Amino acid sequence: MTAAIAAADDEPLLMRLRDLALVDLDALLAGAEGRHYADLLTGHAEDLEDALRAARARAADLMKAITSGDPMLLLDAGYAARARDGGRDAAERAARRLAARAAACRALARLDDLATGLYPRLVEADRRRASLGTAG
Repeated sequence: MTAAIAAADDEPLLMRLRDLALVDLDALLAGAEGRHYADLLTGHAEDLEDALRAARARAADLMKAITSGDPMLLLDAGYAARARDGGRDAAERAARRLAARAAACRALARLDDLATGLYPRLVEADRRRASLGTAG
């Protein structure tokens, strides 16, 4: 697992997802009619879809990092293998890989927590778009 994958700066994506979570679709569309209503609805739905696609791509990268190997593989080896050359290098390597995997898991959890609330909003926007005949 590379440290770059687990340590990527997710804050802009997380902020975008949080910002979209603040948008109330009914409030956004209140008072809008006709073409303006359709444009607002379509723009919001496309923004949701784009942000969720970015979150999905990031989640896929994180899943690769999480599943890239077993940091405690040396448990299957005997004590002599773990203690080879004093065992410090192997222990430090395992600790780094465990910490990186934990960081990737936390990053994935943050994305999933935000996507959990946004995906139903996209479906609702799409349902309304479909009723207008503007869904893609």
